[in-house]
Amino acid sequence: MDLPLWIPVVIFFARICDVSMATIRMILLINGDKVWSTIIGFFEVLIWVLAVGWALKYIDQPLALFSYASGYAAGVYVGIALEERIAIGFRMVRVINTDREIDLSLALRGLQWRVTRVEGDGMKGPVEISFTAIRRRDVPRFRRQVNEIAPDSFMTIERVDRLAGGSYGSLTMSRTPFSRQSIRK
Repeated sequence: MDLPLWIPVVIFFARICDVSMATIRMILLINGDKVWSTIIGFFEVLIWVLAVGWALKYIDQPLALFSYASGYAAGVYVGIALEERIAIGFRMVRVINTDREIDLSLALRGLQWRVTRVEGDGMKGPVEISFTAIRRRDVPRFRRQVNEIAPDSFMTIERVDRLAGGSYGSLTMSRTPFSRQSIRK
């Protein structure tokens, strides 16, 4: 069976689409967004069935198989790039400041970050420990600001499943039909 040249191109781009969608769907699912995960999953599988159908129809053609596999690999890359770009979710940032001359929490509050401060004992004496929950897309800006204020501080960043209850600074909790809980600024 002859392979029309457009088939490998369609297979390649279909795989990029469905694998990218799978990446976004998994992130949304991990963040508890069942509705959008389900909608994306529907289209992801629809595209996948078409791609695998064409690949199987032309299974004796190396170009069809190559386009299927390379589309998958490219889809992984594109999916990761998309996910990094939209930066879904929240992070808990903990900053340990050993410089007693710098009031990091006060400085961060001056930059409109909601910060909880805890006094701690470090290896070389007292430390200031600052906690804040922020949108993932705000992490680079937060890190830059912390590094400008307290360049010798130590920072850890952890994924947050969900924020719950009340309001947290400019992050206000509300219910929507699209998720159990969403955040609006």
